[in-house]
Amino acid sequence: MNGMTIGQVAQKAGIGIETIRFYERKGLIDEPPRKESGYRSYDAGVVDHLAFIQQAKELGFSLKEIGELLAIRSDTKTACNDVKQVAMEKLRDIEAKIKMLSRMRRSLKKLVDKCPGQGPLNECPILDALERRTHT
Repeated sequence: MNGMTIGQVAQKAGIGIETIRFYERKGLIDEPPRKESGYRSYDAGVVDHLAFIQQAKELGFSLKEIGELLAIRSDTKTACNDVKQVAMEKLRDIEAKIKMLSRMRRSLKKLVDKCPGQGPLNECPILDALERRTHT
């Protein structure tokens, strides 16, 4: 189906119209030509392009990284290994975030377990721990 409106594209892609416009402003999708009526006329391929962006977002890629992936995808000189390197870097980032979140969880769990949940605020172990300064 050629010549779709932005509303039709949004419906088929399962995203909002403003999201499509945002991606256009960010350069992730091209702004389509306008018909004589002034309405934009989207090619059917934009729905697949938007699906690529959404899937990459679900895998944790930032919009900047998605832009890089799209550039790699359209460059005939790049190879699969280039994409793999980008994905491996993202995987390392995610694993580092998981480690950091695990440390945060353990620390917060200790504080929650230490707090009886009753008594005056000036004896709250959570607030005490947050107010303490650690000197390294």
